[in-house]
Amino acid sequence: MAIQNVIGDSFRGATWVSIHNGGGVGWGEVINGGFGMVLDGTKEASRRLESMLFWDVNNGISRRSWARNEGAIFAIKRAMETQPLLKVTIPNIVDESLL
Repeated sequence: MAIQNVIGDSFRGATWVSIHNGGGVGWGEVINGGFGMVLDGTKEASRRLESMLFWDVNNGISRRSWARNEGAIFAIKRAMETQPLLKVTIPNIVDESLL
């Protein structure tokens, strides 16, 4: 997901992106992605910021919803209601009594 997120950020207007490991869970055990953005007050910078953050935030909420996080499922459903072009697959939760 880190690679997908960084590539999405780059196409949507991040000034720079990075792939690195670490991130507080152990050096060499995870891959993380990051971004930077120069905000110079122009309309173009505002457009890129809105596009990139929309992608970055909803991508993070989506992957947490796929991990069955109830708060993330609620949040991504709400985001899809307010943004008709946003389409995210919602996980099916198994009834515990069936397991």
